[in-house]
Amino acid sequence: MTVQLQALAITVFAVVMAAAAFEDFRRLVIPNLLPILLCAVWPLYLVATGPSMTDALGDIGCALAVFLVGAVLFARGWLGGGDVKLLAAATLWTGPGGTLQLLMLTAVLGGGLALFFLMPLGNQAAAAARVLLGRPLESAKSGLAMPVPYGVAIAGAALIVILSPHLG
Repeated sequence: MTVQLQALAITVFAVVMAAAAFEDFRRLVIPNLLPILLCAVWPLYLVATGPSMTDALGDIGCALAVFLVGAVLFARGWLGGGDVKLLAAATLWTGPGGTLQLLMLTAVLGGGLALFFLMPLGNQAAAAARVLLGRPLESAKSGLAMPVPYGVAIAGAALIVILSPHLG
């Protein structure tokens, strides 16, 4: 029963993260429902993995710390609100043992994504893909400031960190 509960929780986690990446790429918005779902399903994962109350409090503490730092970054305009909520929810799942790995991998994937969007071909390919997915074509902005769907990097990093121990 515990293995089935864990498989269910991880499957929901993967589907929600994939949906967050898709929506952030397509609309540059991560719907509030997705981080809420991650937080709602986390107790099932917690029960299935059988940690102590101390472990659960550590998970919550790390998620809260990431959320608070993210809120400061959001207030300065450096990160989107959906990105902050998604990263905090992902941190809840990784706990203290995986938080640093999640943050570092998110930074690496996000940097690669930003570089891709800075390349003219990458930016044009992303714009064309968004049009195919139903988003109207936007006029090109001058300069280097352009929105990057950082939720894609967060979701990718979270999937790697959470799923990799279960795949080997």
